Amino acid sequence: MPTITLPTPTGLAPFTLSAPRQFARARPPFPRVALAAAHVVADPLAEQDPWLDTKVDWDRTIAFRRHLWSLGLGVAEAMDTAQRGMGLDWVGAKELIRRSLDAMQDHPGAVMASGAGTDHLAPGPDVSVDDVIRAYEEQCEAIERMGGRIILMASRALAKAARSPADYEQVYARILGGVRQPVIIHWLGEMFDPALEGYWGHHDHYAAMETALSVIAGSAAKVDGVKISLLDKEKEIAMRRRLPTGVRMYTGDDFNYAELIAGDAQGYSDALLGIFDPIAPAVGGALAALAGGDLALFHGMLAPTVPLSRHIFQAPTRFYKTGVVFMAWLNGHQDHFTMVGGQQSTRSIQHFAELFRLADAAGLLADLDMACSRMRALLATHGVG
Repeated sequence: MPTITLPTPTGLAPFTLSAPRQFARARPPFPRVALAAAHVVADPLAEQDPWLDTKVDWDRTIAFRRHLWSLGLGVAEAMDTAQRGMGLDWVGAKELIRRSLDAMQDHPGAVMASGAGTDHLAPGPDVSVDDVIRAYEEQCEAIERMGGRIILMASRALAKAARSPADYEQVYARILGGVRQPVIIHWLGEMFDPALEGYWGHHDHYAAMETALSVIAGSAAKVDGVKISLLDKEKEIAMRRRLPTGVRMYTGDDFNYAELIAGDAQGYSDALLGIFDPIAPAVGGALAALAGGDLALFHGMLAPTVPLSRHIFQAPTRFYKTGVVFMAWLNGHQDHFTMVGGQQSTRSIQHFAELFRLADAAGLLADLDMACSRMRALLATHGVG
């Protein structure tokens, strides 16, 4: 096995890699719905101001979606993992959704749902609740015209404009009343986006949950499920047990997903996760094991990915996308480690070194020589050679 010198908190030390793990390729149906929130690949050679412009390598971006579908996973498109509202604007998101829907036609049985939000409406003191409704309607109508399913994303503009939980209830009732197909509601916590602090009209998550549950109960026929991204399994379980019959809980907990997907005597969570992007081979293998009733193998495949996920999503959690793209580069899904908005700079070389070690421990470095070569190139830019 190859050896590479990596930085540690106490200095440089050799690290010998392990053999990659072989994960079973499986096809749905799986006993859980599993959607991977996929990243976008930047075009590093385009003329641009990287902090200001969004230049996407469409070929590599769509090829990654094909990779996810080939492993039996669904795709959650144009979400925060794709730097939505954090580099990728609504114009770019529409193009991404259109291209992904076109590509999906080549994959019979493939599943995709796409984020509809209000990110083309800048939050501000003059923005009203009615403005938020119109913005949501514009994006929902655009996605449905393209033949897509909707993930109803949390709105920064609504968080700014709302004066009470009743404003959230008004907005969501209006939007859910107008959609053609049931949607997935996404409650994105402030640890992922500080602008969403106090969503649903409360700073306390359990009080906020009451508003969300009221919204869902009032339009249950229009809600496929809810994804909560609070990184707190107890809150997810508490909400899951109170959902109306037929409404799914999609775990957004990148710290505790394995046990939440496995479930308990009172139910389980399906999944819509950003971590599924870099660990997709393990997820496909684990779901195949679960379909075969082998819970031990399910946990055996996912357990080593949990420390990796917790590292990628460590605070500041909003920078997790950097680790996702780093993994895609190490595994050859793109030829560079450059991100929209220059976000490859949001983590330290110590962070990347530990991520490399954890990815190896999970058996998720597919080509060890390639991974070492690319890691050495990154180390060289930080003065390690």
